[in-house]
Amino acid sequence: MKFKKITILSGHYGSGKTNIAVNFALELKKQVERVAIADIDIVNPYFRTKDSEELFKENGIRLICSPYANSNVDIPALPQEMYSVVDDDTLYSILDVGGDERGALALGRLVPKIKELNNYDMYCVVNVFRPLTRDVESIYQVFSEIENACKLKFTGIINNSNLGLETTEEDVLSSMEIVKEFSKKVNLPFVFTAVSETLYDKLKGKIENLYPLTMQKKL
Repeated sequence: MKFKKITILSGHYGSGKTNIAVNFALELKKQVERVAIADIDIVNPYFRTKDSEELFKENGIRLICSPYANSNVDIPALPQEMYSVVDDDTLYSILDVGGDERGALALGRLVPKIKELNNYDMYCVVNVFRPLTRDVESIYQVFSEIENACKLKFTGIINNSNLGLETTEEDVLSSMEIVKEFSKKVNLPFVFTAVSETLYDKLKGKIENLYPLTMQKKL
């Protein structure tokens, strides 16, 4: 996969964007020297990129996140070093953005410079098995809230529909029609369907643009 200087992942809670962000950062590191993964999910502390902090250290990837991540203190503020993703010309970054309009508001602080650089992708990560994104209209509502809050347009759609460890081949296949229909509704490319490595071989050849995920371990 070819990355731009800034790759942003957003979607509703439980869409699995953080797992994709971690995989993207590791893949990007194989292509460029200086890589950062920035956690802008300042609203929901449940599942954060900080859970993979040691993995990033081992691979020479810079982690930018709230100093309060994975603590019992949750202060909705961006660390000052977050601005390096737009100010440092040699740094390529993956941004994990909060799952609703409040999280997207935090991204909005970086948006003027992101637009100025004009070298970004922002992907909407969709999981049709989450209660609030089960159909095209509900996905569109979340999509619109995020765009309106951060004042930045999505550039593509990622299908990450899953039921965690209980996900079957049939579950993934059944999600395709809904996500394809949504992609057509918003006139954006369907980038790929993400699946765990355990399902990848079973679905290879049945789904175009299949992306295998190494799953992030929760501390």
